[in-house]
Amino acid sequence: MNPSSYSAHTLPNQHQPWYTYTPEQTLEILNSDAETGLSSNAVEQRQKHYGVNEIEEAAGRSSWEILLDQFKNIMLIMLIVVAVVSGVLDLMELRETAANEAARTGVPFKDTIAIMLIVVLNGILGYLQESRAEKALAALKRLSSPKVQVIRWGKRQEVDAPTLVPGDIILLEAGDQLAADGQLLEASNLRVRESALTGESQAVSKSPLNPGLATDTPVGDRRNMVFTGTEIIQGRGKVVVTNIGMETELGKIAQMLQGVESEPTPLQQRMSQLGNVLVTGSLILVAIVVIAGVVASGWDKFRDLIEISLSMAVAVVPEGLPAVITVTLALGTQRMVRQQALIRKLPAVETLGSVNVICSDKTGTLTQNKMVVQEVETAAGRFRVTGQGYAPSGEFFLAGQAIEPADYPELQSLLLGSTVCNDAHLGQGTEAGNPTLLHEDWQIIGDPTEGALLSLAGKAGLEQQSLKHEFPRLAEFPFSSERKRMSVVIRDSLAAIRSTQTSNFNHHQSPYILFTKGSPELVLELCYASQQGEETLPLSEAQRQQILQANEEMAGNGLRVLGFAYRPLTAFEDIESETAAERELVWLGLAGMLDAPRPEVREAVATCREAGIRPIMITGDHQITAQVIARDLGIAQTGDRTLTGRELELMSQEELEGQVGDVSVYARVSPEHKLRIVRALQKLGKFVAMTGDGVNDAPALKQADIGIAMGITGTDVSKEASDMVLLDDNFATIVAATQEGRVVYNNIRLFIKYILGSNVGEVITIAAAPLILGFSGVPLTPLQILWMNLVTDGLPALALAVEPADANIMRRLPFSPRESIFARGLGSYIIRIGIVFAIISISLMLWSYQHASETGNPESWKTMVFTSLCLAQMGHAIAVRSPSRLTIEMNPLSNPYLVGAVVLTTILQLMLIYVPPLRSFFGTQLLTGEQLLVCLGFSALMFIWVELEKVFFRLAKGLRK
Repeated sequence: MNPSSYSAHTLPNQHQPWYTYTPEQTLEILNSDAETGLSSNAVEQRQKHYGVNEIEEAAGRSSWEILLDQFKNIMLIMLIVVAVVSGVLDLMELRETAANEAARTGVPFKDTIAIMLIVVLNGILGYLQESRAEKALAALKRLSSPKVQVIRWGKRQEVDAPTLVPGDIILLEAGDQLAADGQLLEASNLRVRESALTGESQAVSKSPLNPGLATDTPVGDRRNMVFTGTEIIQGRGKVVVTNIGMETELGKIAQMLQGVESEPTPLQQRMSQLGNVLVTGSLILVAIVVIAGVVASGWDKFRDLIEISLSMAVAVVPEGLPAVITVTLALGTQRMVRQQALIRKLPAVETLGSVNVICSDKTGTLTQNKMVVQEVETAAGRFRVTGQGYAPSGEFFLAGQAIEPADYPELQSLLLGSTVCNDAHLGQGTEAGNPTLLHEDWQIIGDPTEGALLSLAGKAGLEQQSLKHEFPRLAEFPFSSERKRMSVVIRDSLAAIRSTQTSNFNHHQSPYILFTKGSPELVLELCYASQQGEETLPLSEAQRQQILQANEEMAGNGLRVLGFAYRPLTAFEDIESETAAERELVWLGLAGMLDAPRPEVREAVATCREAGIRPIMITGDHQITAQVIARDLGIAQTGDRTLTGRELELMSQEELEGQVGDVSVYARVSPEHKLRIVRALQKLGKFVAMTGDGVNDAPALKQADIGIAMGITGTDVSKEASDMVLLDDNFATIVAATQEGRVVYNNIRLFIKYILGSNVGEVITIAAAPLILGFSGVPLTPLQILWMNLVTDGLPALALAVEPADANIMRRLPFSPRESIFARGLGSYIIRIGIVFAIISISLMLWSYQHASETGNPESWKTMVFTSLCLAQMGHAIAVRSPSRLTIEMNPLSNPYLVGAVVLTTILQLMLIYVPPLRSFFGTQLLTGEQLLVCLGFSALMFIWVELEKVFFRLAKGLRK
């Protein structure tokens, strides 16, 4: 075939998925040749037709757009209007007093400047929270942009990944990273790590298939395909490119990421609701005051009414609340980092407290991502093996009793075979082989399955390095997907065998031994005998059936099972071919291994259930393995239904929504399935956290209400798509983070109660002043109100943000993320306390107004009202810590920050009265000792009222019982 004749525009239509075709059919459809590849002309035409092989990024918001969005907040808009009106009034006053220098008082525009500073600071805070650039797609691009070896015009070339086109022929070697999706044309012992795409740690054997696969074959089972972003760890291969760019499996994930819209968090929704309620209520109250004032006094007092309205508008907006919430969330993130949970987006701290479903990937999240041998079956019986991770420390049990492996020759033979017929390496720096190391310190270089076998042998005292010297390898037949086994030939030494007491093979005249491991069924077919004790006895048909039954039982328990056998060789020439060598084997036994569950996860799952959080496993692994792990951890019960990816494919989204409430395990799923599951749960009103580590998890992480990525095994893509990263990859950390989220939300409600109670009291007091005293002046200026909202409210509110957690916080159901910020009595409490504040303040205002003239300072009543409101908040802060326990029943040192905040705020408030520069700037008056005592007395009434409420509600609760 002449490569110069290939054209991008003459390609036949593709009607089926590529993996369903044979290699010959795929080459014909793509108009390519396995030996000569494409011509330069064909590549150029196809690049014009298909475009560049890269992940496309959707345009996001610019920095300016993010900044401008901050000033669309309704409360900030109202403050801007107040600042503008205040500035206009100050300008009018300046013009009126221009001819009279003596009439000028105070600093002009100070209210306007102060309000605008608050507006700008709040805008900057919001911008800093939202300005983090979206990096998930950039991480996908990095994952898909290596150099590539291709055949073009019959020559081997190295090209940049973006230049690849469908029909290109790629040459693969160990260590290569795939830059396009393609179908295998040739493969030699080819194994691919697809964990970045599928989330599964096991390397997958790949080979060309003739015929192709079924149409509904999941991504993880497409053995004749390779995918962008995966890595070749063993062997060689030749691939024809079938998809590039956004048409690859990685590109589909990118499309899903772009298609996931970010929803506002519950906290953001609640703050929007709060702003709407406060601004609406304020405008209604302002309208009532202005209309009533004009009706009562005419238009002559309209300017005074505007000044009163400005003070009311400033009073109703909790200017310090955004800053307090931001600091509270930041403190929560610091506490979470100490517990190995890194928060990437501040609102996620509070959002965690609302989670009622956790969708978790299996590998590396619920499990250790380390294969561990659980059981060994020999003629002596089935041995149970303990231990964690790859640490070569653990015990062997037979019939419930701990045993010494050296007492069982067939077990020792199997362990020897598992060590010498092995290409992995187990160790930890220069201390490799030291079984006293912690299990986290041990690492595997090579295949995890082989690493598990080295760990198994180490538990019996067999150390890989010493055995390599005593049993040197002379030849090997590597594992292949066709043979499904691996064999090695070693030189045997009687002295070595006796010195290590490894085994007695009953063939002392044989200087060489062939060890084989692999598929139990295929290895067993090659066996004629089995080792039983120190003897080699013929295998009966009944024994064969017993071995196969044991294999099925272990596989049914979710274990990955390998069979072991050996053959004594009298001469090295017996190994001239694998067929000649792998015959007349002696059966040794079975080893079943599992990516074992993390030991701490069982307790974490139990805690989740107690806290009303439902754990769900979503994995790309096989159904049986997923069920075993889920039952072991308590995620699912025996008999519970497991839904597979193929079953999901046949369901509509409506059908899935009808079943997600009953399914706790999803197996063999693809990225699209995970996204559908999360959306179905959300459609049912669930608040979903999704954990994951692979690229395949990124769309679901972004769609979930809380996306939780793994910090150790997680890909950059999953981390950038997430809200939170687990630094220790520990599922149990999610529980601690969820508890912290609940604490943060409780404390946010606590200081909202505290702040808004005061604000309502301020508004009512300001509105009542002209109705009671006429137009003798506004009791609180905008600047004084800002001081109250930012300092005298803000500092104690920050202290309330670190209030310790309630002991029962994880023994209750999560509160609905869609509940109003005023739910569960918060709204009624704010109104009730605001009215009490107002009654206390108005009572003081009447008394102080009547007695102010007696002191020779008629304006001092305003300062008394200002001071009383501030000091009353201190008593409120002390009492509000608990809705039921009296202050005297609580340990004041459990929150020393509150004590410090109350003392500091009180001192600062007194400085505004008794430090002349501050008194001049804030427009306060000097108070006498008697006036200050009166303020303290009225302020104490607030503390007394809140404490009496607790007593009343206790008595009422007791009567109901």
